[in-house]
Amino acid sequence: MAKGPVLIEIEDDPAPKVADAPPVPDTTPVAMPRGEAMQMAARVATRKPSRLGRLFWGLAAALLMAVLSAAAWDFVNAWIARAPIVGWAFTGLLGAFVATLLVIALRELAALRRLTRLDGLRHAAAQAVEQNDLAAARAVVDRLDALYRARPDTEWGRTRLAELRGDQMDAQGLLKLAEDTLVAPLDKAAEREVEAAARQVAAVTALVPLALADVVAALTSNLRMIRRIAEVYGGRGGLLGSWRLTRAVMAHLVATGAVAVGDDMLEPVLGGSILGKLSRRFGEGLVNGALTARVGVAAMEVCRPLTYATDERPKARRLVKQALGGLFQGPRDKGQH
Repeated sequence: MAKGPVLIEIEDDPAPKVADAPPVPDTTPVAMPRGEAMQMAARVATRKPSRLGRLFWGLAAALLMAVLSAAAWDFVNAWIARAPIVGWAFTGLLGAFVATLLVIALRELAALRRLTRLDGLRHAAAQAVEQNDLAAARAVVDRLDALYRARPDTEWGRTRLAELRGDQMDAQGLLKLAEDTLVAPLDKAAEREVEAAARQVAAVTALVPLALADVVAALTSNLRMIRRIAEVYGGRGGLLGSWRLTRAVMAHLVATGAVAVGDDMLEPVLGGSILGKLSRRFGEGLVNGALTARVGVAAMEVCRPLTYATDERPKARRLVKQALGGLFQGPRDKGQH
């Protein structure tokens, strides 16, 4: 046997190239965005304090008010004894401050009353349709006219409603006329508020990397959106009223499992299931914007003076597409529309 190196001749087949090798598949699971900022904001808004917690904060507020009142009284009396003119000036300032607090409290009560008024109108309209009570429906229309009488943007609708209401012979037709002439323009304004809030939440979540900044932005944007929607429909956005309304809307979403979104929600915007191909932060922004749209639709249903018909309820998917769709249209896509 011959010793030495063995030469193996290769035929005409070319040697394989490293560049032609298929890429190694990425088996790392991709964490899909879930809208954590909006889910955290919903938990904050719907969290109910315990009885012990409410008792603690109630006693703390009462004690603080008593201490401040006693300190202010002693302060004013001391200055009256020392320098009467200065003391009485402080007394006037203190009285003006107390009067301002009373005005704020009265405005908050008025805001809660208007929200209750909208809720009562909605229930009265639903009951009139259910019982086919034309007299009750006319009473609801009269209350609607009184609610929007001082608003110039509803003048055309109120005039048109007054002209055509006599032709309606059933409760459902009369309320449908009121909805088309008086409430439908308000729906458009409320939808614009929802779209603006969805864009803002999506942009802040995607662009601001600070911890908890997206939660604060989502909560404040949704509070502002709900307050503006209430104002569109005739409610006043007081602090207590807006917070109560926000809790009701968020509780409804949590109870129905709507504080979750997936590819099916964003498919009209993205054109397909590509959330996994987006950056984590950008995907979270889209999901939070979509959830904001759902909150807006729920707020419209809660604040609207008339209930929606089943086929006329606004779709969150459509509002998401209108609010976020422009972010994904290139120049060619925009030229086609």
